[in-house]
Amino acid sequence: MGRYVVQRLLQMIPVFVGATLLIFLMVNVMGDPVAGLCGERRCDPATAARLRREFGLDRPVWQQYLTYMGNVFTGDFGTAFNGQEVTELMSTAFPVTIRLTLIAIVFEVVVGVTLGVVTGLRRGRPVDTGVLLFTLVVVSVPTFVTGLLLQLLLGVKWDWIRPSVSAGAPFAELLLPGLVLASVSLAYVTRLTRTSIAENRSSDYVRTAVAKGLPRRRVVVRHLLRNSLIPVVTFIGADIGFLMGGAIVTERIFNIHGVGYQLYQGILRQSTQTVVGFVTVLVLVFLVAGLVVDLLYAVLDPRIRHA
Repeated sequence: MGRYVVQRLLQMIPVFVGATLLIFLMVNVMGDPVAGLCGERRCDPATAARLRREFGLDRPVWQQYLTYMGNVFTGDFGTAFNGQEVTELMSTAFPVTIRLTLIAIVFEVVVGVTLGVVTGLRRGRPVDTGVLLFTLVVVSVPTFVTGLLLQLLLGVKWDWIRPSVSAGAPFAELLLPGLVLASVSLAYVTRLTRTSIAENRSSDYVRTAVAKGLPRRRVVVRHLLRNSLIPVVTFIGADIGFLMGGAIVTERIFNIHGVGYQLYQGILRQSTQTVVGFVTVLVLVFLVAGLVVDLLYAVLDPRIRHA
């Protein structure tokens, strides 16, 4: 296992470099960031040249990338065009989005896996059909429609919650946005769990456990569910990065100043340092989540051994 972890860590290095290089190149072709700094009026040539020199935009792109990566390894993600350090923006945005993502993951695991187990054990029955129709509707409806509808009903019409999240973004106010963020993924987790449970019900190890006279709950939890969670864990592991980076719509609806909000502002203002800095951290999140998922395979299924 230790050898496998070292190999995976070494494999993450070229993936990280390649992903950040691609992102850096894509962000640099979005447009002229100096023009965005001057607003609707064009900058005069002297001001534009000074700004490009100040932010290092007068150098070739490959030199800018090497300088950026060298600073990243020292913890310096650069300065946004408004003069604020990108690390300062991260220190306020990431804790909010991490709380929001944790709530979404809890909804996915608790509600999605529970519904998947119930429907997988009762395949073809009315409860199975009802849950399948419900998940189909959830997947079909866009997230912004779900968010705006729940905000209108629960926050404006019935006054059960705050329509927008306060600046501190406490856990209690993030419950509804977390549910909205997790809604589509929750439906997929339910369907994945249901399919996996239904397929593994007829496996030899399940029949053997039943033949030994083990309690039904132990057969389901210890044998059936444990081996059925491998595709679900794979999906959730990849979904962590998607939830953190894809929360732009949810954060805009509920006025949450998290990672999605900062990415939106960075793209809107063509702030290269902000966009690249935040996406660089999200790349690391994806890589670490993938490593953790691979390690969990051996925990869920003892038959899996990493060379």
